[in-house]
Amino acid sequence: MAMRSTLIAALMVSVSSCATINTTGNAPTPSQTPPSPSAETVANPLPGGMQLVEAFTPAEGEIGIPYKKYVLPNGLTVVIHEDKSDPLVHADVTYHVGSGREEMGKSGFAHFFEHMMFQGSENVADEEHFKIISEAGGTLNGSTNSDRTNYYETIPSNQLEKVLWLEADRMGFFLDAVTEEKFENQRETVKNERGQNYDNRPYGLVSERVGEALYPEGHPYSWTTIGYIEDLNRANLTDLKKFFSRWYGPNNATLTLGGDLNTEETLEWVAKYFGSIPRGPEVEAPEFIPVTLEADRYISMEDKVALPLLYMSIPTVYARHPDEAPLDVLMSIMGEGRTSILYKNLVKDGLAVAANAGHGCRELHCAFTLTALPNPASGTTLTDLDRILRESIAEFETRGVEDDDLERVKAGIVSGMIYGLESVSGKVSQLAFYETFTGSPNYTSKDIERYSNVTKEDVMRVYHQYIKDKPAVIMSVVPNGQPETIAAPDTWSMYERTIPESEDTTDFEPRYAKDDFDRSIQPKAADFNPMVKLPEIWKSSMENGVNILGAVNTETPTTALQLRIEVGDRQQTLENMGIASLTASMLGEATEFSTNEELSNRLAKLGSSISVGSDKRYTSITVHALTENLDETLAIVKERLLHPKFDEADFKRLKEQTLQGIEQRKTQPSAIASGVFSLLTFGHDNPSAHPEIGTTQTVNNITLEDVKKFYADHYTAGSASIIAVSNLEEQVLENKLSIFSEWSGYPNPAPKLHPFPELETGTLYLIDKEGAAQSEIRIGKRALPYDATGEYYRARIMNFMLGGAFNSRINLNLREDKGYTYGARSGFSGSDIGGIFSARAGVRTDATADSIVQFVNEIKNYAENGIKEEELAFTKSAIGQSDALEYETPFDKLSFLSEVETYGLPDGFTETQSQILENITKEEIDALAKKHLQIDDMIMVIMGDKAVIEDDLKALGYPIVELDTDGLPVPPPQRPKLD
Repeated sequence: MAMRSTLIAALMVSVSSCATINTTGNAPTPSQTPPSPSAETVANPLPGGMQLVEAFTPAEGEIGIPYKKYVLPNGLTVVIHEDKSDPLVHADVTYHVGSGREEMGKSGFAHFFEHMMFQGSENVADEEHFKIISEAGGTLNGSTNSDRTNYYETIPSNQLEKVLWLEADRMGFFLDAVTEEKFENQRETVKNERGQNYDNRPYGLVSERVGEALYPEGHPYSWTTIGYIEDLNRANLTDLKKFFSRWYGPNNATLTLGGDLNTEETLEWVAKYFGSIPRGPEVEAPEFIPVTLEADRYISMEDKVALPLLYMSIPTVYARHPDEAPLDVLMSIMGEGRTSILYKNLVKDGLAVAANAGHGCRELHCAFTLTALPNPASGTTLTDLDRILRESIAEFETRGVEDDDLERVKAGIVSGMIYGLESVSGKVSQLAFYETFTGSPNYTSKDIERYSNVTKEDVMRVYHQYIKDKPAVIMSVVPNGQPETIAAPDTWSMYERTIPESEDTTDFEPRYAKDDFDRSIQPKAADFNPMVKLPEIWKSSMENGVNILGAVNTETPTTALQLRIEVGDRQQTLENMGIASLTASMLGEATEFSTNEELSNRLAKLGSSISVGSDKRYTSITVHALTENLDETLAIVKERLLHPKFDEADFKRLKEQTLQGIEQRKTQPSAIASGVFSLLTFGHDNPSAHPEIGTTQTVNNITLEDVKKFYADHYTAGSASIIAVSNLEEQVLENKLSIFSEWSGYPNPAPKLHPFPELETGTLYLIDKEGAAQSEIRIGKRALPYDATGEYYRARIMNFMLGGAFNSRINLNLREDKGYTYGARSGFSGSDIGGIFSARAGVRTDATADSIVQFVNEIKNYAENGIKEEELAFTKSAIGQSDALEYETPFDKLSFLSEVETYGLPDGFTETQSQILENITKEEIDALAKKHLQIDDMIMVIMGDKAVIEDDLKALGYPIVELDTDGLPVPPPQRPKLD
């Protein structure tokens, strides 16, 4: 308990170190008095008339994010955090607009703008935003939710001015560059995104249906962020321009910058590029409107799912309401982790394969949710789940709140805050979030305080006030053709939406900036090259054969490590596929000394996480801990690793969950298409070519004794290694890791592989997915095994412009030009024993055949004609400068160490890669393309609605073989016998 008190105190004391210039934290508006200039501003006038309104510097030993906050005369809020630990900068522009600002009949506009604002602006050409940032070695994206939209980039520190120029151009010079063609193209892209993430995904429409039932008509949370297709179809370009003019002004935005920057220089650039953008209409904070239900609302839907789902949602408060924190504690008690009531009542006894609780909070409203998936093996129905969920809610009243409940939640909040400080993007995101929704970036201590002050009485009070006997929306999702299995008959049905009559949307005037410089000139990178800081690796080994690779990271008081054992799918046989995964899962259950619930409780109170999983080659135990709790965390790791109980009840439950996971996987088109492609390329005879989860037949045949033997045979110290990144010095961490010194055992023998099959090249394999909203495409072949500095590495460079980047030929064709997909890529991936080349996408059903044509044309053209000189220059710049982003966080460094350990890479291999990249020529790229991209050497796997796409596929002229979801031939239909 002392640890958490210390951390909470450290975070809370940061308030006293905050030099608050303007305590309101709000940008000045005509209805407010502008903040008084600080002494610093008076003594040293800031560029563009901006004012310093708030500053925070943590005292030595405190945990907090130092920053300075400024406001420009046009209302733009600027938050700057200097962090010299890595040669990169993260930039975030958050607009306080999401789907919650939309109007009836105009849903999806905010999300649509997230797409549109990557389509160029007055001084940035089409598709140039991604190209410019990628060429600069950076990454970028955007996101939209119900309450805000943000655009963000992480770039080498010498590229900051370029990012500010780009973001300012789309804030102030966007509308005149929007064309009808761009509008229509992105409308199709959004439709593809909805198809991929909602309509074609199991349970993908749950949030939409529950929102419709939970909120009254017209409430902006009654529709999802992506909106209704019919609203997007009805929208016109002028509607979108008006929405932009209303919400995307500088006075409704926060620019947050963090990393290796110079504040004075940065402010000059901010004033130059953003200062002349006129402020937009004034924006009031959205008003919370209580949501109530008069009675339970039962709703249901049939879906392409293997397992039914029961989803219960109860309206509560809103984000940062005084009762949000105690409701979160109640949520944790009810259904978070293995100490929860739902786990005890549903999952532990095998009545459900999963059950949890949530308390999703947004600016206008929160909802308390309970979710459960029944275990068919138990015979549990959705009606049973409905009853048990209600009984579990009632049980809380008898159980009450325990000291551990409060301690777990508070520890999770504190550790989560600290882990968020491990990356500059995490720190910038936190500052931007708090500024947008609270008016001050320095809300961390208040967040900690409101959870640390929650009492048992508070939790009981909110239970009675918001949850006990309160009406809910209860949704049943059942497999197609099983409507009789819903929890209860529907008592509510979707209303016919009232769409307001279209208004004249031409009554707005675009805002134009006036400058004394030429914005069409793209800023150059600064005159320095960021010095990439590779982690310094130290190596050690234990007497029992466990190798250790470590790196010191002093930026946060945390440790990330992975204990890896060379045992995975390769050690399986065709008869016991899935045993590696099952065995790893058993290490996450009870031990000889502790129940699983006791271990989970200990971990949660430490703020630590331990996960166990297996893949093709390794079983890994991954640990994330506050370093001061590392000893206790490692003791739990040791207990799980060396003293598993292998309890029969745990095994039965995990086996049933695995079998249901196999059935669930059959409803996921992307996973099936990729799985069948793997089987065709590496062969049904190789266990590692099959899904790691196994098959129904093989998992059914695995016994607990099989698992015990697999563990005894393969979980040996001689096959293990540890990679670790910590703020501890080498010797100190070595001493802590010696806790595993009593572990023993010899290395596992190398597994035997069956020969890979001859590919039936030129063949199109079709998997039928009746009613699929999209088709999944995989085109490719076997290719090179992993080699960090050989032909494999060079082939990945070669592929970058074909399908490795957003602005690659394949993605620009299928997504940006044709509007067929949400995203299309190609690439080489490899291991020590083999590799593949694949081109892949999920595409509109009606565009399946032409998407294949486009893929083939792009691959053939690249193989025949090679790369263009300007593409090669772009590739070198993009890959070369991205090194600055590769090693920032502890887990980034852990990934680097994993690569070194897995393949025994020599010191200096990254320098060799840099030399290869710098010296590679067009001729070499062209030769690699010609060698590895022969389309006649490839196969095609298509999963989609056969009834809709088959005729178009036949017209392509390829031999077609129909397969089932296990990659086995489907026998042709038998002809009826004639009398």
